[in-house]
Amino acid sequence: MKVLYTATALATGDGRNGHARSEDGILDLDLRIPKEMGGTGGAANPEMLFAAGYAACFHSALKVVARQDKLDVNGSEVTASVGIGPLDGGGFGLTVELGVHIPGLDSAAAEGLVAKAHEVCPYSNATRGNIPVTLTII
Repeated sequence: MKVLYTATALATGDGRNGHARSEDGILDLDLRIPKEMGGTGGAANPEMLFAAGYAACFHSALKVVARQDKLDVNGSEVTASVGIGPLDGGGFGLTVELGVHIPGLDSAAAEGLVAKAHEVCPYSNATRGNIPVTLTII
């Protein structure tokens, strides 16, 4: 693969109770364990960052395949929900639910477009076979 761009970030402190900063300083935020996991909450966490990245990436992929198919996806939105929990064999795992809203397309066209986007999205390609990803037309 020819790498076109590399993002670099540094995490400091106590990991999930620490700080993260991108190399260029654009991303610069505190991290806290969510209350649901026994932390204090009140700040970002890795699952939030992953959800934001996946939603944005998938939305871009959706727009790319829509242009190729000459379909209008104006007003479309993608919501990503990332869950974390203990695995049966130990450690923790993630789940992802992507909700896609495309107001200008009927259900069948939207489902076809979402399936195509799922094939080209880099986040989808990275998670395929590793994390359960549920796609829903909303």
